[in-house]
Amino acid sequence: MNTQARKFHMNTGAGCLAAIFCLLFFILVVRFLYIQIGKEAYGQSLEALAAAKHNQEGSITGVRGKIYDQHGEVLAQDASSYKLIAMLKGDEPIKDKEETAEKLATVLSLRKEEILDYLNKPLYQVEFGSAANNLTAEQKEQIESMKLQGLLFTEGKTRVYPNGDFASYVIGYAKAEENKKLKGQFGLEQALDKELQAENGKVAYKGDSRGLAYGKEDVIPAKNGNDVYLTLDQRIQSFLEEAMNKAAKQYEPSMLLGIVADPKTGKILAMSSKPSYDPNKRNISYFLNDPVSYAYEPGSTMKIFTLAAAVNEGVYNGQAFYQSGRYYVGKTPIRDHNGGDGWGSITFDEGVQRSSNVAFAILAQNSLGFDKYNQYLHKFHLYEKTGIDLPGEAKNTILFDKDIQKITTAFGQGSTVTPIQQIQAATAIANNGKMMKPYVIDKIVEPGTNKVLRQTTPEEVGQPITAESALKVRQLLETVVTSPKGTGTLYKIDGYPVAGKTGTAQIPGKDGKYMSGRENYIFSFLGMAPVEKPELLVYVAIKQPKLKDTEFGATPLSDIFKSVTKNSLQYLQIKPSQVKDVKKLAQRENVRVPGVQGQAMEAAKLLLEKEGLRPIVLGKDKVVSQSSAGRDVLKGDKVFLLGTENKMPNMGGWSIRDVMSLGDLLGVQVKISGSGYVTEQSIAEGTVVQNGAVLEVKLAPPIEPQATEEAPPAGT
Repeated sequence: MNTQARKFHMNTGAGCLAAIFCLLFFILVVRFLYIQIGKEAYGQSLEALAAAKHNQEGSITGVRGKIYDQHGEVLAQDASSYKLIAMLKGDEPIKDKEETAEKLATVLSLRKEEILDYLNKPLYQVEFGSAANNLTAEQKEQIESMKLQGLLFTEGKTRVYPNGDFASYVIGYAKAEENKKLKGQFGLEQALDKELQAENGKVAYKGDSRGLAYGKEDVIPAKNGNDVYLTLDQRIQSFLEEAMNKAAKQYEPSMLLGIVADPKTGKILAMSSKPSYDPNKRNISYFLNDPVSYAYEPGSTMKIFTLAAAVNEGVYNGQAFYQSGRYYVGKTPIRDHNGGDGWGSITFDEGVQRSSNVAFAILAQNSLGFDKYNQYLHKFHLYEKTGIDLPGEAKNTILFDKDIQKITTAFGQGSTVTPIQQIQAATAIANNGKMMKPYVIDKIVEPGTNKVLRQTTPEEVGQPITAESALKVRQLLETVVTSPKGTGTLYKIDGYPVAGKTGTAQIPGKDGKYMSGRENYIFSFLGMAPVEKPELLVYVAIKQPKLKDTEFGATPLSDIFKSVTKNSLQYLQIKPSQVKDVKKLAQRENVRVPGVQGQAMEAAKLLLEKEGLRPIVLGKDKVVSQSSAGRDVLKGDKVFLLGTENKMPNMGGWSIRDVMSLGDLLGVQVKISGSGYVTEQSIAEGTVVQNGAVLEVKLAPPIEPQATEEAPPAGT
């Protein structure tokens, strides 16, 4: 190739290179201008990338408010939780699945076989469900100490309840939602969710290429939830929980509940119901707080308010006699629990002690009158909710249209009330006539500043009776516990005089009739102590307990009541009363029995009744023989009058002393089994008694009477 041709090729090559470089330069300039103007590359905002590189942002987690008892003991609080993850593939997967499953089973609530099922799944990684979603720091440390390969933890927040199953239906529970924020799901956790809820904050700052901060930080602080203080007392609640757990385990009832209140303020010091749940595990299957959400026929605890109305109106004469046994409302009979003629002619005081339905039917219809009695139902707020600051309070039903409904309401059948309604009404009896609204939330406090955002003060909601009437009712109710004829003898507490009333409510069945069987009742007791100046008001109830042949419905309840009340009074440093004060309230006047032998039977009967005694007429014509002539006896005691053709009386509810006295007078041989009061007799009522006959009687302790079978069930 000649020189000229070589030069041509060189120039051409150089030109091509120059053209290529020019083209590249042009492309770079265009690209630069595009980026400079559009501030975007490869579909991404360069400003956003720069901000991500240099603008750092972090989250500040807020803490949900704590729930405390009245003394500042923590009942609910936030805590760190950990989720366990098992790596099945990757750089460091599970090495030995058998060993891992075996060791994890000692910490998780899963069996080895269940853990292996998770570990054998064809996945990159697995979680273990709820069993490993909220592990505590202690559980995490336990697992880490096992040195097992392939296990990881992620951190989160959980709600912790240090006492476990403790006032669970009052407190409720909160759990994390998908956004990892805790939210109240039940009880006060749900009702006060806005107060307890926390708001997360954030912090923003400029950072260099190495991520180091420079310049001023922009901080939005987290807002912690407000703290809630309850009126519950952890010690008293513990007394209640322990006693109820023991009874629930032993008697397996379908329902068991208890409330302890301060009658002077309306503060709820303890509240529980069984079956229950542990809010840490959230193993809940029943979503009603029975003390406020269950309206049922109360049984004879309702008689407290009928009695209070009669005393306050001045129409109650405790020493007046009435004929127990049965009382007719039209053609419908109201019966006392021992049937027949009941206990014969007895005083109203004894009727209160024995929980006579007939006595309270007479008080409601004849002594008070239905209109006046209905006014007291309103005064005691038994037609309306209490308005307690707990969610789910139920509406009750007072049946007061027909005469039979008005009568049965007076002794606790047909109409329904809630336990919390009975507590509120009973504060009037315990608090010298002043009825206090029950409440559970003491105060809500802003954390950090301790500023009180909401404070509940005791609220008097009525004064249905006077202080004098309230004391008189308490003294009468004390004899229910202290008198050997009372239905509440099992509730006696040494050193602490108790006033109270037992209750036995029938349960309406699906067929509209009341259920039968000795266990198919709601047994209850409403008591207060000490009598002179009550510091505690306690209501306990149990439904369908599984009882032994030797046990009664009062057996499990009395154990709960006595344990909770005595322990709580001692904890509150209430000194025991003197024994002589207890006796003073229950003592009765002595009477000398006049001799009436030879007198006409009817005249002799009237004379004995005038002296405040209770004549038991066995024969007819003139009095041939009598008991206790010339002796000093207690007012209201029985005096037996023999005539001709003497017949066996109904001895239901009689004491051993009365039975033996009758046997001696009639000349019969008495054989006794059991202890307490007569429940069965071998010689039927009305049988002419022959000298030398054998009389067998069975005795049993006094128990709360059942309501009459003829009364209509609730809702009719």
